[in-house]
Amino acid sequence: MRVGIDRRAMVALSSGHLATDFASGSVPALVPFLVERYDLSYTQAALIMLAALVSSSVVQPVFGLLSDRRGAMWLLPGGVALAGAGVSLAAAAPSYLLVVALIFCGGVGVAAFHPEGSKFANYVSGPRRASGMALFNIGGNSGYALGPIVATPLVVWLGLKGGLLLALPPLAAAAALAYALPYLRGFVPERPRERALVGEDRRGALVLLLAVVALRSVAWFGLLTFVPLWLVERGHSEADGNHLLSLMLVSGAIGTLVIGPASDRIGHRRTMQLTQAALAPLALVFVLVGGVPGAVALALVGACVVGSFTVTMVLSQEYLPRHLGTAAGLSIGMAMGVGGVAAVALGAVADTIDLRTALLVCAATPALGAILCLFLPAPRTPRDFAPDPVAP
Repeated sequence: MRVGIDRRAMVALSSGHLATDFASGSVPALVPFLVERYDLSYTQAALIMLAALVSSSVVQPVFGLLSDRRGAMWLLPGGVALAGAGVSLAAAAPSYLLVVALIFCGGVGVAAFHPEGSKFANYVSGPRRASGMALFNIGGNSGYALGPIVATPLVVWLGLKGGLLLALPPLAAAAALAYALPYLRGFVPERPRERALVGEDRRGALVLLLAVVALRSVAWFGLLTFVPLWLVERGHSEADGNHLLSLMLVSGAIGTLVIGPASDRIGHRRTMQLTQAALAPLALVFVLVGGVPGAVALALVGACVVGSFTVTMVLSQEYLPRHLGTAAGLSIGMAMGVGGVAAVALGAVADTIDLRTALLVCAATPALGAILCLFLPAPRTPRDFAPDPVAP
């Protein structure tokens, strides 16, 4: 049994995750510029996010099933490349409908990468699954944070056509992952039937966890979509709004480094309960107080939400140990799918009433998730899901 995390394999996987979510993270930063270019309503702006998130979520469990039944290592480089190409081409697209279509294609790339990447992150982590998944996710969270940091100055400097340069990191990462596939193949269990005997699937527990994820996602993706527009409405520039968005995402990356290892020590269920309980009051401080306290609260929201992504993925795999790729696809896909639908619904609330009301709804939903967290069953004794890797 492995006693530690294989660093070489984790660097490859985390780098691919960084590049994939770099493409994803660029989408919210592009939205204010696309709103200005095409004179979009809040609902139309949210439809761009919906295209990204639904495509990332609806098909993700399908990729998870493919990963569990047949193995699909080609999804690692292929997903990264498609994500980068779709988002970068959308920035320079000549029409709103083409923007939505290309963002949708980029989301399919995101959906293709995540189940296979999460499964291999589990394989290479040994018994330290939360710590290993944190390292895998820090790549994704860092990439999502870098998306607006890089996209905003590119578009300010070169216009929306400058967004074509956003394809370069994902394409480079796809090439590196393709090169690393022979090494990663050594971590595939030789006897999958024995690996399947690590425990029974607990579908009821997974359903309850997915409900928590759904409620958390309403708040998170609502904030991702409307924080920049909230700043613009209050007299700031698009760049100022994206700076605040970047603060939330960078804090999330830091939170991943803290919360993942802490979860291995204090327990995954307890970590979910604590982080979920903090979200509603923090979001209210951002909306109702604003200023420096609001920015600090938003940063802590990012740390709690993004940091607990790791815990969600590990819990989902503990509740569904026979189907690791499917568990990851469902937990990530549920987050993205519900988040995309919620963003459109909240956009309609903002158009009908006002944006402040939509943000208050974002603050209210995590409180329901905090209540459901109290009923999550304790995970069974962790076991190593994979045998020692065979050196290629």
